[in-house]
Amino acid sequence: MNLILFLIIGGVAGWLAGLIMKGRGFGVLANIGIGIVGSLIGGFLFSLLGLSSHGTIGSLVTATVGAIVLLWIVSAIKKA
Repeated sequence: MNLILFLIIGGVAGWLAGLIMKGRGFGVLANIGIGIVGSLIGGFLFSLLGLSSHGTIGSLVTATVGAIVLLWIVSAIKKA
């Protein structure tokens, strides 16, 4: 059950990041991948800042912030 919840949170986080950064999502599998990598980045960034998140909403916020950072980095690399 935890794996299913993790994939759902990853998909929603990737979709939200896509909406915020580009105005659209990238498809289900890409959204899940972006959200999963984003959750790792978000967790790392939150720990550097001394922040923590708990529960499903906290995980979603962390993953979304990380996915936004990931998409920002990718867009900066593409422009260079």
